[in-house]
Amino acid sequence: MGSSAISGNETVTEQTRAVVQDFLARTASRDPEHIAAVYAEQVDWQVAPNPAAPWIRPRSTREDVAGHWRELDAHTFPELAEATLDAFVVDGKEAVLTGHLSGTVRTTGKTFHSPFALRMTVEDGLIVRHHVYEDGLAIAAACTPDA
Repeated sequence: MGSSAISGNETVTEQTRAVVQDFLARTASRDPEHIAAVYAEQVDWQVAPNPAAPWIRPRSTREDVAGHWRELDAHTFPELAEATLDAFVVDGKEAVLTGHLSGTVRTTGKTFHSPFALRMTVEDGLIVRHHVYEDGLAIAAACTPDA
């Protein structure tokens, strides 16, 4: 029984890894609908509220996920955005990615830099949880015009 449980978990882990790798490849396309297509219709999306950053707000549907990418591109310069991945850990249906991201805000011209952790859960081949932990103060500062 133990070996079949391990084998089953390895299969789930491999499936989760494949979905998250697909997500990462899709983000490179910058196509909001293409990115959102790897999410379930209902998603548990959590990012700490940040009133200074218009693209950072609650989301709960696949369409909301597409909206996030449209709003991010509308408020920042996509060609100046960077993200590096330091770790990618998968266990069963759970995945955690850590790294660093940066972007430049259109209205202020300011750049933000932030470490991040992204927790994702995959079920039935789709992302059902997307929780991001980042430096909200750095992002807010970049969104705030100088006085």
